[in-house]
Formats: sequence, structure tokens, C-alpha cells
Amino acid sequence: MTQQETAEMLDIRILTQAYRKMYTSKVMADVFDENRQVCIFVHANSRGHEAIQLAASMQLKPCDWASLYYRDDSMLLGMGWEPYEILLQQMAKRDDPFSGGRNYYCHPSYRGKDKPQMIHQSSATGMQAIPTTGIAQGIHYMTEQGLLETAAENPIAICSLGDGSMTEGEVSEALQFATLKGLPIIYLVQDNDWGISVTGAEARAMNAFEYAAGFPGLKRVQVDGSNFLESWHIMAEAIEYVRSERKPVLVHAKVPLLGHHTSGVRKEMYRTEVDLEMHGRRDPLPRLRSLLLDMGMPESELLEIEAQLNTSVRSDFKRVLESAEPDPATVADHEFAPSPIQEEKGTRAPEGAPVVIMVDAALHAMDEILNQYPEALLYGQDVGRRLGGVFREAATLAAKYGDHRVFNTAIQEAYLVGSTAGMSAVGAKPVVEIQFADYIWTGVNQLVTELSKSCYLTNGKWPVSAIIRVPIGAYGSGGPYHSGSIESSITALKGIKVVYPSNAADMKGLMKGAFHDPNPVIMFEHKGLYWSKVPGTQAAKTPDPAEDYVIPLGKARIFQHASEDMIENGESMVIITYGMGVHWALNASKAYPGQVEILDLRTLYPYDWDAIRDAVARHNKCFVLTEEPIINSFAQALAGRIASECFELLDAPIRLLGALNLPAVPLNSGLEKAMLPNQDKVQAIIEELLSW
Repeated sequence: MTQQETAEMLDIRILTQAYRKMYTSKVMADVFDENRQVCIFVHANSRGHEAIQLAASMQLKPCDWASLYYRDDSMLLGMGWEPYEILLQQMAKRDDPFSGGRNYYCHPSYRGKDKPQMIHQSSATGMQAIPTTGIAQGIHYMTEQGLLETAAENPIAICSLGDGSMTEGEVSEALQFATLKGLPIIYLVQDNDWGISVTGAEARAMNAFEYAAGFPGLKRVQVDGSNFLESWHIMAEAIEYVRSERKPVLVHAKVPLLGHHTSGVRKEMYRTEVDLEMHGRRDPLPRLRSLLLDMGMPESELLEIEAQLNTSVRSDFKRVLESAEPDPATVADHEFAPSPIQEEKGTRAPEGAPVVIMVDAALHAMDEILNQYPEALLYGQDVGRRLGGVFREAATLAAKYGDHRVFNTAIQEAYLVGSTAGMSAVGAKPVVEIQFADYIWTGVNQLVTELSKSCYLTNGKWPVSAIIRVPIGAYGSGGPYHSGSIESSITALKGIKVVYPSNAADMKGLMKGAFHDPNPVIMFEHKGLYWSKVPGTQAAKTPDPAEDYVIPLGKARIFQHASEDMIENGESMVIITYGMGVHWALNASKAYPGQVEILDLRTLYPYDWDAIRDAVARHNKCFVLTEEPIINSFAQALAGRIASECFELLDAPIRLLGALNLPAVPLNSGLEKAMLPNQDKVQAIIEELLSW
């Protein structure tokens, strides 16, 4: 079939609409370049990529989901966004519909009914592959559960990527999972053979099409992404395949790069005249223009379109320049979405309830959540049917609720973390487990780029409701890769809530609170407290709370009260701690009856400052206890704040105790003991502080 015959199969109205949008993109790029002194924020444009972007986006439905990358402004135009709306983001204006001036150009987010949905778009190249695959996973799961409102329309997800990002390991994790589970997603790879100043030949052993051959079950196609007709038909086939078969496709589109990499890295800095001329010959705009002329459209009509767009886009830009700036008073809005759980509810210790260990409290909490909420699911390494978690924290759950709700994953910490962003957006409630705290580091990229910033950078549109369970702490000679305490690194991130229970009742109540919290929650669960096998941890056992028991995040609890007489006589002190520290403090304080109050933080971020300040005011002597090495730690930062804001309340210097400042917990049990805090070390500090 000739190009002419192919074109005639496509309504000329579509071709004309595509040309209008393609020309609009060109004018926007021209306006940016003409106003370099004004367009001070970093941006890119889609010049050269317009054909494939429009061919993809113009065929999406409002029920679909799209994740873009930083040069996808033609994708936005194809979805129905107006130049004025897009330009508002370029100039970081108050009325920017995507982020209210908080995020870069072409980092959109949208939640509505008239256009495809878009979750938070980060600037970490390739990272969008995992959350978008999480969207497809959520579509699959929620459809399976009969909970997806748009299921009858067979929604799909599309993930736009540059060729350079295909070398990222996280992209591989996404492709692996999508292929394994058969998820409805298109990976659109726009290959212009440049990654800033790095060529494809320098950076990769194969292109995306060749790479995709390693994933059996992943349909793959190639297309000349500068040819609108070819791109339209290839995308139509890909979309229809994913919509009907509910399986993934990778589209590898070869495109020219006509614009600058970004406004900060201009093409003339690193590209030769020969390269620029070669790419210029493949400009999709004159190719589409020529096609329309060949189909009989009068050139005068095209000239009229071009003149109108030149005028309207420049007028839009002028309006944007004159539009309002964001109100500085709103800068702190949307760190977190408000939680419906604001107070402790339910029965903590029902009469006649059996005493349970922490691991069983965790199991019971998950059992009750899965039973009550069909949108909930649990996945991670070894949590499935055969093992039920390496600590047996998920035992029986897969057998009870099915392998589609409780299942194993590969060693994919990045996928475990990042997929929750997409799952949550679709309405699922994912609970995932990282097997040991020491394994979380490969997932931190997703935690930072996709989860922590989502609520803030979308102006509250897309908070990520997810629980990430992380067994933590030293126990039984676990050695340097299974014993780490990492709370300081995680609490340093903002936009993430961090909880750390010290006993069974708090484990259950905090897990329920975390489930209902609409924000991402890291739940640290100390391995040494799971079974109370460590001497001195019997207090971690409690009566099993009632099913309706829930604890709001951010509320501390007095684990042990000092006597009023000791407080009035100035003979008391407070130990502020969490996790295993609660039990070291409890046992050490037995030598000083009535003199030691123990404040269990329970939530490390945001922590309960009111409770901390009140405790310091009551006792005037403060001891901060942690399992982490002290230097540059969460505990040290907390002690610094207490010293700064409660100085007038203190009768003695704040004391700190943590592990020795070493890079890892040694394997040998004697060395482990020497490194960590213990009852004797705690008691020595209590003795010293009470002597003031």
C-alpha cells in the first residue's frame, strides 16, 4: 500500500488536527528560544519527536493512563491540553494545572475525567517505568477484584521513555514484571540516538527493540517515528493489542532530535553540523505538510493555520507572562495528605484476649486488613504461599486469600517500592515487604523520586497510599547484611511517614493506622522483637488488640510512667526512644523504681514533638536512646532540637546512647554485643543523669 492509499484510510480531519498540534509544538519551541532571557527554568521540547507522540496520545482514552518524560509536550497537546496550560508550567506560574509552579516543564500530573490520567512525573530518567507498570498492575488487580470503575473500557497504561533510559536497571525490573504477569502497558521508546552528549554507540550494546527480545511474552514493534501515518497505524495496532489481549508491548520509534537537549545544554555545544543536518532531513513537520498537500489540501489553508497558530501561541505566552505567581504562603502545603485517623480508637487490650508476640500481631493485622478490604494486597520476597515470609509474618495468608493477593516477587526492591505509586493511583492498597533493612537501598531511588515527592509536586492530587514493611535491627548474629539500622537515612527523606513499633499492640494498631493513612509509610519491624526470644523483651508481648484498634501516626506513648513524687522532687528523668531501645530502657530502669519515664516515639517522622517537649518539661533531664550509630543520626538530630528549643527546661545536659560509629554490625556475637547498646550501658547513663 502506497503512502497515498494509507493516508486515504485515515480521516483527513485527523491529519489536519495532527498538523495543527505539530505546528503548535514548533511555535512553542520557537517562542522558548526567542525568549531565552525570560524562560529561565530548564526545559526541553519535542521537536523531531512530534509524529510518534501525537500518534500515540491522540488515540488514548480518558480512562487510560500516561507517564511522560521531559520532552513530551506533543504528547500533552495530543491528549487535549492547550498551549496556555502547558506554558503555565514552563513559567512556574500559580495556575499551572499540573503542579502550581512546583515542577519542571513537561512534568505533568492530572486527575480528571476528560483526559488520560497522569501521576507524578519525576526527572529521574527511566524511573517512570516502574510506577507506570504499577499502574498496569493496579488495573489488572482492581479489574480482577471487580473494583475498577472503568474496567469495561479496558484501560491501558503507556510509558514514554528515551532510548538512553533503557540502560537503567529499573527499566529491566519493570519489563520483567510486566512480562511475567501479562500487564496492559505500552512502553514507547523514542530513540533519537542521543543521551545528552552521549551517542547510542557509546552507551548501549543494543537498541530497545533488540533488548526487548530478551523478554518472552513482550510483543515488540519498530516504527519510523518521524512518519505520522506509519506511527498512527503502528500505535493503533499496539493500543488495540494491549486493550484486547491485556498484554504488554514495546514500541521502538526511531526519531530525529531537532531541538536542544534542554535549554541548559544546547545542541550546538556537542553536535556537529553534519549530525544536525542529517537529523533535520527527517523533520516530521514538513513530511506531514507535504502529505496534506498531496491529498489536495490547498496551501493557502495550511498557511492560514500556521499564521493563526503563530499568533495564538505567542498571545498565550504573553498571557502567561502576565499571570499570577504562586503565593509563597502556600509553599508548605501538601507535604502529606490528611489522614482520616486522628486519634487512637478501638480496644487495645480486650478482656480475655490471648497474649501475642509481635510477629503474630503483624500477621493478625494483615489478615484483618485483607479480609475487610479487597483492594488490599501483599507482595514481596518470600511472602507467598510456600514460606509466608522469612520471619513467618505472612504465614497462611496466601492460602487464605489466594496467590493473586499474597504473592512472591523476584529480588526487585526498586519494583517493590516504586510499583506502589501506580497501584495506589488506580485505587489498590499495596503492602510490600523488603526482606531486610539492609536490602532497601536499591529501592531508595524510587522512594525518593516517585513516592516522597508525589503528593507535594502534584499539589495533593496523587498522594501514594502504601505500606513498605522493613524488618530491621540486630538480632542473633545476623551479621553485616541483615542487622542494619537505617532509620536516619529514611527519616531524612520528606514526604514519607516512618513508624517503628516496640510491642505487639502497637504493631497491630500502627499497621492499621498506616493502612488507612493516604501517604507512603515505611514500617520498621525489629527482628529481635518479633518472637521475644531476646532476653529482656517479654514486654513486647501484649494482649491481642481488637480488630477495630487503630493508632494514628505521629503520636508517641508513655511506655512507663515515673512516680509523681519523684517528679515533684526533681528525682526523675525521661528516656526518649523506640523499638529495641524501649526494652533496654525498661530493664535498665528497674534499678531506679519510679524515677524513669520511657517515652516510646512509635512514629519517627513526623514525630510527636508536643509529647517530647511535655516530657522534658516534666522531668528536666533527658536521655535519647537508639540502636543506630550516633554520629549524624536521627537521635542526634532530635537531641539537638531538644537542646535548642527546650534549653530553659533542662537541668542537665542531654545524654545520647547508640551503637558504636562503625560501618556494619559484625557477625561474631561478642563483637555484635560490644557494638550495640545494652541494659548495662543504659543503666550507667541513667545513674549519671540522675546524679545531677
